[in-house]
Amino acid sequence: MRIVWSVLFVLVIGGVPMTAQDVVRLADPTALVLNMDLAQDRTAMAGMQAAGLDETTIQEVVRQQSTSKWPVGMRTDSARAENGGAMKNLALRKVCDYSTDEGLMSIVAIRALDNLHMPDDLRSGADVYLVVRASGLAQAEVAAQRPAPSRGPGWRTLPVAKIIKADDLYATYDLSKDSDAMAAMENAGLSRPEIEAVIFRSHERNWPEGIDSFDERYPRLQELQKLKARQLTRWNDKVLLVMPAELNKKAPTTLKPYLDIYLVYGATAVQVKEKKKRKGK
Repeated sequence: MRIVWSVLFVLVIGGVPMTAQDVVRLADPTALVLNMDLAQDRTAMAGMQAAGLDETTIQEVVRQQSTSKWPVGMRTDSARAENGGAMKNLALRKVCDYSTDEGLMSIVAIRALDNLHMPDDLRSGADVYLVVRASGLAQAEVAAQRPAPSRGPGWRTLPVAKIIKADDLYATYDLSKDSDAMAAMENAGLSRPEIEAVIFRSHERNWPEGIDSFDERYPRLQELQKLKARQLTRWNDKVLLVMPAELNKKAPTTLKPYLDIYLVYGATAVQVKEKKKRKGK
C-alpha cells in the first residue's frame, strides 16, 4: 500500500502516562494495513516525529511492526479470517494518528501486559505495533471488574541460578499438563494469575525473537548462558527458572526479555547458589 503525505493530524502519547481514553479496540479487523514498511514510509515516520516520539521509540515501533512479530493468530489471511471475532477483544494503545490521501491512519500498540486475557495465538511475548485505518478503531469500554493481568511472580528473594548446559532446555514444555509442576508452583506460593503468566511465558513462542525457535536459538546457546536467572521452583528432575527483564536490560536486543520469561531445564543443567545462612548472634 502506497500512502502519499498530506496534512498531518497527530494525537500524542509519547512519554505521557496513558489513560483509559488511550485504549482502543479493533472494531473492524479488515482495517489493518498489511505489508507496510514503516522505515520506508515518510508519512508514517513524519507522523511519529510530529507526535513527539524520540528516535529510540520510533525505532522500536519500526522493529516491532513487521507482520512476522505479530501474534501467530494474526500473521496470515487465513488466521485473521479465523480469529477476526476474537481480535476485536484486543486491548490496543494509540501511538499516533496521521493523515494521508487515503484517509486517517493510526499506529497502535498491542502491549503484552494488556492482553494476557487473550487466547494463546493472539498473545505475544513483547509489545508489537499495527497500522490501522482509523475508521476501523473504536473506543474500548473499560472493564472495571476485570482484574489487572499478572506481571508474574516476584523474583527478588529467589536464589541465583546459572545455566551450565544450555541445550538441556524444554522449549515447548506445557507446565499446565504436568501435575507435579503445577503443585510445585502452588507450593511456592504462586497465585492462579501468576501461574497462568508463568505457563504462557515458559513456551518458546513467547520468548525474545533470538531464542523463540530452535534454528535461531541453537547457534546462540553460549549467549543464553549469560542471561541472569533465578530459580523459581524445582520438581522431580526439572527446574523452573525466571529470567527477569529488569536484570537482563543489557542483553543483546534479540535476547532481551520485554517481560520476565520462564525456562524449564533439566535439574543437572543448572547451578543454584544457595542462600547464605545468617550467623547467630
